[in-house]
Amino acid sequence: MKIQMRKRIGFVGVGRMGANMARRLQEVGWPVVAVCDVRRDVARKLARELHAEACGKLARVTELSDIIITVVTDDKAMNSIFAGGKDSLLVGARGKVFVNCATVTPATHGRVEKLAKQAGAETLEACMASSITQAREGTLYLMCGGKESTFRKAKPVLMSLSQSLRHFGSTGQAAQVKALVNMVMNINTAGLAEGLALGDALGLDLTLLREVFSQTGANSRVLQTDGEDMQHREHSCFFSAAHAAKDSGIALALSKQAKLNLPLATATHKQFRHMVEVGLGDLDKSGIAELTFQGRGPRRKK
Repeated sequence: MKIQMRKRIGFVGVGRMGANMARRLQEVGWPVVAVCDVRRDVARKLARELHAEACGKLARVTELSDIIITVVTDDKAMNSIFAGGKDSLLVGARGKVFVNCATVTPATHGRVEKLAKQAGAETLEACMASSITQAREGTLYLMCGGKESTFRKAKPVLMSLSQSLRHFGSTGQAAQVKALVNMVMNINTAGLAEGLALGDALGLDLTLLREVFSQTGANSRVLQTDGEDMQHREHSCFFSAAHAAKDSGIALALSKQAKLNLPLATATHKQFRHMVEVGLGDLDKSGIAELTFQGRGPRRKK
């Protein structure tokens, strides 16, 4: 085993993505020594599986690990794990490397980088444009931002998780790219749902319609991943509507900073926000079809 492979890995946030990334790294020889999650039972279960420690304190993850990978939900969660106080990932963090994989605002990545630098640590954003299956198989598409020297330190680990690894530049730039990726994906998802819903309302054969879409200008990656699910109302969650709403919101905030009007992104964000409001936020993003097909969706209050 190469010396660099002896770096000890810790995980904070072991939901479906984080847990499968941890399994992948352990499987290919990286020692995953610590896991932590706000859901203590989830962390304990994964720790038993990986023979790691389920840490009750964030500082303990830092203590045990050389490289700490964070996969949390949003800006609030990201800020909380790096906040000051008695329990923080930055306690005793000198010399450590934090690889932050959550989809959060570029500003949050920048703020965390400054805090880590004050503690003598380094950060790298590693934004993911893939899903659970790719996390488990080590075929993630990873977009990184941060110092080139930090990227080089984390690269051996990240190569074990990805089939495509790109470094975009300084901290915040990868988060900008990820926001745009998800903005366009979400627009495509909403557009596909409306096309299939109209086809259904017209009495067309949706299987045939999807085939036609796939062979014409209506084709898209979303058609491959979500089209059949929309048709058959199979919305098992790989990327939730709630996350789609959050990520579309990040892109819209960037558009305001750039003083651009993005009507399609605005309308799509409104649709995903509506899913959350009516209790459909835990469905996969394909569940947006529930808002468009006739006879579907939540009952409207009188």
